[in-house]
Amino acid sequence: MQDLLTQVSRLTRPALLVRAARFGVDGYDRARHLGRALGSAAPARPGPALAQLLEREALLDRRRRSGKGDYSAARHTELLIAVMGEARALRAARAS
Repeated sequence: MQDLLTQVSRLTRPALLVRAARFGVDGYDRARHLGRALGSAAPARPGPALAQLLEREALLDRRRRSGKGDYSAARHTELLIAVMGEARALRAARAS
């Protein structure tokens, strides 16, 4: 299995989604946003949270690619912001 940060770096998503998420990641507040992004209680550490977020984001990306009517670009952006925020937190935790 790939390292979580490697998985994040290898994500290929539409440029507009990525730009929107990069714009929003500076305002990412783990305490406020992670539970909403996961739809459940947030894990204490960024690694498990990032793993859950990547699973949910992959499901949403499959919906996007299949053209399903229940796809939400706003929800996808929200998940990508959380992925980027948790990836930052994981990098910081590993650096210290």
